[in-house]
Order: sequence, then structure tokens, then C-alpha cells
Amino acid sequence: MTEAPVRGRAARRIVTGPVGAWAAFALVHAVLALINLLDQVHLPFGDVVQVYRFWMDYAAENDVLVGIDTGWVYPVGALLPMGLAYLLGSEAYGVVWLLLVTALDAAAFAVLLRRRLSAAWWWVAFLAALGPVALARLDSVTAPLAILGLLWLSSRPVLAGVLLGLGAWIKVWPAALFAAGVLAVRRRAELVLGTALISIGILGGALLLGGGANVLGFVATQGTRGLQVEAPVSAYWLWQAVLGLGSSRIYYDREILTYQVFGTGTATASAVMTPLLILAVTALLLLALRALSHRIPAEDLLPPLALALVLALIVFNKVGSPQFVAWLAAPVLLALCAGRRDARLPAVLALGIAALTQVVYPWTYTELVAADAVAATLLTLRNAGSAVLLGIAVARLWRLPANSRRDAVDRVPSLIEEA
Repeated sequence: MTEAPVRGRAARRIVTGPVGAWAAFALVHAVLALINLLDQVHLPFGDVVQVYRFWMDYAAENDVLVGIDTGWVYPVGALLPMGLAYLLGSEAYGVVWLLLVTALDAAAFAVLLRRRLSAAWWWVAFLAALGPVALARLDSVTAPLAILGLLWLSSRPVLAGVLLGLGAWIKVWPAALFAAGVLAVRRRAELVLGTALISIGILGGALLLGGGANVLGFVATQGTRGLQVEAPVSAYWLWQAVLGLGSSRIYYDREILTYQVFGTGTATASAVMTPLLILAVTALLLLALRALSHRIPAEDLLPPLALALVLALIVFNKVGSPQFVAWLAAPVLLALCAGRRDARLPAVLALGIAALTQVVYPWTYTELVAADAVAATLLTLRNAGSAVLLGIAVARLWRLPANSRRDAVDRVPSLIEEA
């Protein structure tokens, strides 16, 4: 064997192996960070440097802290990453935020590399597909926490509970993964203990700071908001605005700081969406209990349940922010790390959803809020993809008992042969 093929194979192993994966991780994060820092046209970093930093500046200058001294749109735990990013002051806020998110991503990436190389590569591709918003929101902090929490549910349930609980006190959605874990894993008492410990710590800190009256204010704030333009439920009024039908329009809500749709029926739809979301989540949990009654193992139940719950929070939400797509990474990576063959289709669909999301935000968002037909079409395709993926996850949950019975029948001949 000549030296050239040997060197070629060695080079390929380096490029496609852990060294290449870390290089890709660094490159993607560097490019996304530069876009966030330098793009002053689309302003993908606006939430961080204009909103989060403003709240921290206001606290420093006026001794009034959102979530503690006033009501707030986020759970009080969101002050932790926002405050950490302020450690070097206002001027360095954006850079420190990016370093914090990159460090959290690197911790999750290191664990992924030890679990399954292909899963780590998929996450790099997913972050690149999702674009600058992958680093520029609170969800950028909760996503790696959720990934680690899911991966450690069985082996380190107390730590998993701490991570998922912390994530939920920052941005709520990891609570769905906690619920899936409580149902699916055997060491659920340890999982609950971890979440209880971090919840006591966060609530205790908030009470010591005098935030008892506002600690749950985010629930009321979220419940009274309107229909965000990107939400799946908003498609009807979005397209009415695009086609110039009726009185439907897109407007900027200065209290919530986001674009919403307005038209006949939007108030009713907004009021209905939260109960509908609760019903959807309840139905999924009942499907999980049905599977448990058939003694479905955790490794079969947890991936579709976690994915379905996260997608229900997206599809039935009256908010449709682009960063919500980052939530898909944790359940998809759980299935990929387990080496499940049925993980490939959700993984591919999630990449497509992420790519469409980036095209919509930040690159065509100005056109979208101006009721442009092309941008609205891209958004509609993105939301349809989420609905399809939810349907796939629900179908897999529904089929678990039947698959379990079929597997048991298939094992009979082999058992007879062994006897």
C-alpha cells in the first residue's frame, strides 16, 4: 500500500473526525458572531444589544430591575444570563453575550462528540442553517442546557433536573422536556429533586431581592399578548394583509416589542390559543401514559414524546419567534445520539425548517412585515414544516404500543430457536 492513500485516509479522518468537527463549530460560531456584531441593516442582534442591554443599563442607573421591581415578559431566571453578560459593563455587552453562548454551546458539543460524532456534526449544520439568531436570544442559552439535560436524564438525573429547571426559569420551554423525563425515566425522583433545588434557589434569590409580587408576572404578560406575525395561527390574517383583503394588517406592538397581526377575529384567536396549547400538551401526555401502560421502554418513548411536546409549544403558540426553532435541536439530538434509524427524517426536516427560518429572519423580515408575498410564502412553508414534523412525532407516539406488540411477536421465533 502506497503512502499517498494512507495519508489521504488520515487526512479525511482528521477533517471528518472530532478535530474537523471542532473546527467547523468554531467557524460557524465565528461567522454567526460577526454577522450579529456587524449587520446594522437587519439587526439580528437587536434583542441583545438594544433590549437586554437596555434593561441592565436601566437597573444599573436607576436601581430598578425588571422581573423583580416590575412585571416582566420573561421568567425571573432570565436575569442570570443577562446579568452575566453585563459583568464587563455596557460597552462589552454584546461580545460577552456571544462568549457566554459559545461557551455553553462548546460544553454541549463536547458531550455530543463523546456520544456520537454524527450528532455533533448535525448540530453544527443546524446552527449554521438557523443563522445569527441561534446566538442572539435567550433561547441560545436554554438550548445547550436542554441538550445536556436530555442527554443526562438517565445517567445523571439530578444534574439533568438542575439544567432543565434552570432552562425553564429562563425561557419556560425546557419544562416540556422535564415533563417528558418525569414520565419516561425510572429515576424520576432524582430528576424532580434537581429541578426542585434549582427552583428553590432561583425563587429564594428573587424573594430576597424583593421580587415576590412579580416573580410569576410573566404568565399574565404572555397570556394577554396578541398574535405575532410569524406564529402558525397568524397565517390567515397574514395572507389577508398580503392580498389586501378586509381590514387585516401587520403592526408593531411597542409594549411587547414585536410585530403582530390585527383583523377580525384576532382577539378571539389570541384568547383561544393558550387553552388550545394546554389541551395539545395534555393530549400528548395522555398518549405517553398510554404507551407506559404497555410497558414501552424509556429509550423508545422519550425521543418522540420530547419532540412532540416541543413542536406542540411551537405549532399551537400565538408567538412564532424565529429562535423557537432552536428548541428542536435537543429532542432531535437525543434520537441521533441513541442511533435510532427513525431519527433521520426529523433531523432532515429540522434542518429545512431552520434554513427557511433564517431566510425569513433576518434576511427577508423587512419584506415580511411589509406584507410581501414571497416572504409570507417562505414563512408559511416553515410553519407547515413544523406542523408536518409534529404529525410525524404524534404518529410515532400513537404507534408505540402496536410496535411493541409486533416486536414481541417477532422475538418468539428466535427464542424458540435458542431453546
